[in-house]
Amino acid sequence: MNRTRKSTDLAPEAAWTKSSYSSGSEGNCVETADLQPEVGVRDSKDKQGPALVFPRSTWSAFVTSVSNGDITMDPRA
Repeated sequence: MNRTRKSTDLAPEAAWTKSSYSSGSEGNCVETADLQPEVGVRDSKDKQGPALVFPRSTWSAFVTSVSNGDITMDPRA
């Protein structure tokens, strides 16, 4: 189950890490925070905005699927 919460309520700014795959020039920026036992995910352009919270196993499965090419995304979206 995922939940949306304000990112600043979940973790301090220093806990958020920008993905090395994020593109700063195109505005596609994702940051994560280790919230043991969950993972927080937010848009780095909206640091005070909402974050999604996922169980670690769900986030890991998503990252693995993207890495394996099982999930593709339309860059125009």
